[in-house]
Amino acid sequence: MKYTDELKARAVELVIHAQADPETANGAITRVANELGLSKETLRVWVRKHKDSGKTTPAESVDLEAENRRLRAELTEAKRANEMLRQASAFFAAELDGQSK
Repeated sequence: MKYTDELKARAVELVIHAQADPETANGAITRVANELGLSKETLRVWVRKHKDSGKTTPAESVDLEAENRRLRAELTEAKRANEMLRQASAFFAAELDGQSK
């Protein structure tokens, strides 16, 4: 049976999106194949070829952008927390030096 490139791309995108979420990752290929009326082995081959090609789907691109934003925000917060700890450490070190004299 011949499938359109659009169907292949959409099916692969659905699988990759499902696999990106830990709650839906298990059995993603089988589930998507059943929903679309495809053989799970056919879909598995499409997904493997897609991953081997190094291409990204629009969903992957959006997920990566969202992950990048989340990580940047997390990094900013970690830097802020480190600076606060550094200042607190300096304050208490100065206080301890004052008590030991």
